[in-house]
Amino acid sequence: MTHHHDDDRGGGGNRRHALECMIWAGTGVLWTVSGGVPTSLHLLGAAEAAEAKGKGFTFLQISDSHVGFDKAANPHAIDTLKEAIAKVGALPERPAFMIHTGDITHLSKAEQFDTADQIIGGAGLDVHYVPGEHDMIDEGNGQAYLGRYGKTAKGAGWYSFDQEGVHFIGLVNVVNLKAGGLGNLGAEQLAWLADDLRALGPSTPIVVFAHIPLWTVYADWGWGTDDSAQALALLRRFGSVTVLNGHIHQIMQKVEGNITFHTARSTAFPQPAPGTAPAPGPMTVPAGQLRGLLGITDVSVRNGGQDLAIIDSRLSDA
Repeated sequence: MTHHHDDDRGGGGNRRHALECMIWAGTGVLWTVSGGVPTSLHLLGAAEAAEAKGKGFTFLQISDSHVGFDKAANPHAIDTLKEAIAKVGALPERPAFMIHTGDITHLSKAEQFDTADQIIGGAGLDVHYVPGEHDMIDEGNGQAYLGRYGKTAKGAGWYSFDQEGVHFIGLVNVVNLKAGGLGNLGAEQLAWLADDLRALGPSTPIVVFAHIPLWTVYADWGWGTDDSAQALALLRRFGSVTVLNGHIHQIMQKVEGNITFHTARSTAFPQPAPGTAPAPGPMTVPAGQLRGLLGITDVSVRNGGQDLAIIDSRLSDA
């Protein structure tokens, strides 16, 4: 298990000086949310993690399950998703809900969505979804996804909700995505986001989740969102903003002022680090290494403190 820990956990002030800082961490993550500032803790074992959980609520993030994928990078992607959900069931504290940051399926087929629902539903948690590009390639351009998960959402599937004083926003940046192209939110969604945030006070902790990162990880591979700057401009007045993404199948973290960005690993297959291969895509590794590159994210919200803790958990750390 990879343990990533930030020493400025106690006050958040040092973190604000970490402008443009990128931190590579492990695989899955345990989040402790208090004021929206992330700090990593040791998954489920550290005393501070237990203490944090006792003061708030936890929620989980999983991403990029790619149900239906069976290529050489992981011929058994369904099995590793099952392992991740079993790990969720073994958590000592029951999470309040789960977030899935897209690419639920590999080809948007009905039977793949059915299988995903069956496996992920085994966690017994409410799940808040946003789509990945692989969930929007049915003949109806995403209608299969919206018919299951977006019936009460706006537009292509964006929405928001509140949990114990934290405001959660699910965004969609994969509509009409071109191969290798940057994600896009679009004017309609940005106008909705401005309206959604208008009544909130600047001290409201915000958690935003979308499939493609809202900061440019690697433009040459389309690992970023073309109009994310407009969304981030709307969020900068808040003292605590955390942005959760998937898509790149690896943990990267960036802190920029009061906004923390975090990408999650896939439960299906790894991808190469930015620029280390001719192109992005499924990366084949020795079988014994695969589960060390797959994971889940567990997020724990602390009330009355300053921290959002991120704990990375690999499937190999059962």
